[in-house]
Amino acid sequence: MSDHVPPGSSTWAPRAGYRRHTYRPAQPPAHPQTVDWTPQADRLLRRSAIALWVLGALGVVGFLIVLGVIYATAGQELSRLLLPIALAFVPLLIVLSAAGWIDRWEPEPLGALAAAFLWGAGVSTVVSLVVNTSATVLVAQATGSLDGGTMVSTVVTAPIIEELTKGLGVLIIFLLRRRAFNGAVDGLVYASVIAGGFAFAENILYFVRYSDVIVQTFIMRGIASPFAHVIFTACTGIAIGSSARMRSRLAWVWVTPIGLAGAIILHAFWNGVLAAAPTLYFLVAMPFFMASVGLVVWLRWSERMTMRSRLGDYQRAGWFAPAEVTMITTGSGRAAARRWAKGRGEPSRRAMRDFLKASSALAQLRQQAIDGHAEADFATHEQALLRTVVESRKAFTAR
Repeated sequence: MSDHVPPGSSTWAPRAGYRRHTYRPAQPPAHPQTVDWTPQADRLLRRSAIALWVLGALGVVGFLIVLGVIYATAGQELSRLLLPIALAFVPLLIVLSAAGWIDRWEPEPLGALAAAFLWGAGVSTVVSLVVNTSATVLVAQATGSLDGGTMVSTVVTAPIIEELTKGLGVLIIFLLRRRAFNGAVDGLVYASVIAGGFAFAENILYFVRYSDVIVQTFIMRGIASPFAHVIFTACTGIAIGSSARMRSRLAWVWVTPIGLAGAIILHAFWNGVLAAAPTLYFLVAMPFFMASVGLVVWLRWSERMTMRSRLGDYQRAGWFAPAEVTMITTGSGRAAARRWAKGRGEPSRRAMRDFLKASSALAQLRQQAIDGHAEADFATHEQALLRTVVESRKAFTAR
């Protein structure tokens, strides 16, 4: 860890050909450790926070309605809900752990993730429950066949309405927190959390409804396919997140339907073909799941390379040492840095945490500017992040 002198001092000089910004460095904010702070960002954060509270509240209301329906299904016996709820937590923890691993370098705010989860568990679930049930009843009355109504609901209505409502949640959060959306990985994370919330509520309902074969139901839904809804909704999330890297600020308008179409098709295929022929699970579902894992690994690698490239720009300007860029953009390097800082005491540990967070945010901020999405407060935000990098480095190196 080397201590670098920031631009403006007599010992610093940019690399040959480096184009410095034309603005004067702004005074650092009064609270430099809050790396996302700028006057404009502060106003937007307050507005988005209020909107997220509203989304969360709607989700809570919806989830309570779903629990009420499940309670009625269980014959109004609370004891019959305990085991299904406990079992539903198993696939939920698997999904959330995977989302946390994907999002570990630049974690999304817990408030936004909570709102996403509640949207999936509440709003998406209650809307889907109403529409799917209504479709089953209407088709059954029109055809005189309950099986026909169930099939239409399973293969047609459910994929469309469920993916529409889950995808809408990702889109709303994207529009609320657009300046913090950095690409496909962010869209994937929010899609995973929303889908995890939806599957959590739906699993409780299924475990209650099929309590006589709860072991088999748990194995199929909780163990064999915990990522089914995640894979479907990930199509929409990745599409929305990818639009953040496109030049047009309206790219989400035409990209979102493409991702949504993929989500609906996959969902309909799963419900129709695999439900009718479970033996295809190992021939189709497992290979597709492995391909999805490969896609996630590639997205994480691509994000890491982008971060390394953008921090390389600052390295050439003198803000980072080459070893620091390598450390920041590798999992083993980050882990070693945290262990090293922790061994030097709590202040050093906090400083390293702030250093890594500010460095990641700095890389994303510069990438947004390169993509053509620099906000009016870009200069102020950049200077705040750079100030945090310098002060944090001084703190954990005790210089």
